[in-house]
Amino acid sequence: QELPETVLLKFFRPENTPVPARPTPEQLSNLIKTSLHYPESFSHSFHQKSLCLVPVTLLLSNCSQAVVDVMIDLRHKPTSSEAVEIHGSFTWLGQTQYKLQLKGQEVYSLQLKACFVHTGVYNLGTPRVFAKLVDQVTLFETSQQNSMPALIIINNI
Repeated sequence: QELPETVLLKFFRPENTPVPARPTPEQLSNLIKTSLHYPESFSHSFHQKSLCLVPVTLLLSNCSQAVVDVMIDLRHKPTSSEAVEIHGSFTWLGQTQYKLQLKGQEVYSLQLKACFVHTGVYNLGTPRVFAKLVDQVTLFETSQQNSMPALIIINNI
């Protein structure tokens, strides 16, 4: 009895098939661009009302075409003691963590309130933003690049 002839199988991939590239850590840390919008200075009568509330808008822009999971944490405080001495500390009022999903190129506006008890110069640039691609199977989000310090001057009337 004769053995059947063996035929070699040839596998090929068309050249124009895009191979999904794994994003680099640098690309992952630039998925979301953030900017804070607030008055440069704010005048408040601390004698009439001890708490000064300032509306702040956190603008989140998805820089990618992909859907991105975003987590915002407002509980972060500067660790450096000198930052506290120079700028003083303030509190974000209300919810301290947000989780949202941004579609490709979507811009989302988050309304926040900063609460001050003294006059001074403060750095509002404390929110930490983390993001990951929705289809990415990672357990943690990548910290997004923080923008420049966002200084506000609180004056007494």
